[in-house]
Amino acid sequence: MPFLFVVFLFCSFCIPSPVHAISFVAPIYKDSSTLLYSLTLYLKTPLQPTRLHLDIGASFSWVDCDTDYNSSTYQHIPCGSPLCTSVGHNLSCSNCYNPPGPSCGNDTCSLFPENSVTRKTAISAALTDSLALPTSDGSTHGPPLLVPSYIFSCSPPSLLEGLAKNVTGLAAFGRSNYSLPAQISNTFSVPRYFALCLPESTSDPGVSLVGSGGPYYFSSQKIDLSKSLIYTPLILSPVGSTVITYAGQPSDEYYLNLTSINVNGKPIQINSSLLAVDENGFGGTKLSTATPYTVLETSIYNALTDAFVNESSALNLTVTNAVKPFSVCYSAADIIVTRVGPGVPTVDLVMERDDVFWRVFGSNSMVKIAGGDGGGEVWCLGFVDGGVNPRTSVVIGGHQMEDNLLQFDLESNRLGFTSSVLLKGTACSSFNFASQP
Repeated sequence: MPFLFVVFLFCSFCIPSPVHAISFVAPIYKDSSTLLYSLTLYLKTPLQPTRLHLDIGASFSWVDCDTDYNSSTYQHIPCGSPLCTSVGHNLSCSNCYNPPGPSCGNDTCSLFPENSVTRKTAISAALTDSLALPTSDGSTHGPPLLVPSYIFSCSPPSLLEGLAKNVTGLAAFGRSNYSLPAQISNTFSVPRYFALCLPESTSDPGVSLVGSGGPYYFSSQKIDLSKSLIYTPLILSPVGSTVITYAGQPSDEYYLNLTSINVNGKPIQINSSLLAVDENGFGGTKLSTATPYTVLETSIYNALTDAFVNESSALNLTVTNAVKPFSVCYSAADIIVTRVGPGVPTVDLVMERDDVFWRVFGSNSMVKIAGGDGGGEVWCLGFVDGGVNPRTSVVIGGHQMEDNLLQFDLESNRLGFTSSVLLKGTACSSFNFASQP
């Protein structure tokens, strides 16, 4: 039985005084069908394990309240209350003519939950309810702490379309004051830090760690990945990219100051204006767990693939028939595999200075696909053409983040990144959730 569930069996309502060194811990799972990520936390009274889609750009969490939502502690947020006003997305008060329940209450605050994968939204009641996560000081694991009035939105079951089949809602990790990390930080007065380590494996989980800047220990050797972080500023986009936007409210997504892309250390040709975010929120570079692979504006994509093919030729690699959605593929038989994946040219994402770069090795740049040319396996360059005028020029997707520790330091407004932790002899699936002596 997993550690997380055992903890709750013995200590469902333990609320010791937190210290600033703790992290709130939740496992991250990769879905083999959608290639999206979800995490498990504990919600309702009595506390129940709840699987939610992980969205690092969403403003607030939401849960399907129409399907088997049973809790003795949920509360609607009254319309016109200070809490409703502070959320900033409240609607006019309205009456509900269905039977009373979590998704149906009179004179209650409502929100616009959104599925960032399908770009669908809805109008649903806002709630508070109990939420809990186990804790860790980086080495040993402690009992769960309870957030007694966690704020989120209900959603209709239809909003789950396009997500992993076993999720019942969405966990928001965006910049908003009502994201999961922000509410944990506000409740326990812990620093506004969170770290994500997305797993490459679909069988073993990665981890999210909220509320501490480290240490973050992985594998039996207790490798502290917080010591390997390189930092770059997080920047704001002045306009949100959600389906429903609000005047004067910047995006809650995380944007980076990407200044160039190198292939084998050589910069590719990019129109620099595409890498800046304009006053309308167009352009720039952001992180997203709503897309499996990094998406590039067409001219950037063409420059990257041309440079990659040119550098690969020096390794005696010849392009074979492409497999959609990719355009550059090689026979797997021709590529050697190293500790950091296929032996192919490196791709560097350079941030503001030449010596600050996120190196993408073969494990994160390439995707193995069966049934390629002649029915054999192929390795394909895992970047996707996003078209001529996308809203965001570079969207760094999940595959490029896997087995890379990312720390979102909202105290100093910066991102810490490690590049592939495979170089350290560990992986995101090597975090020890079991109790340690």
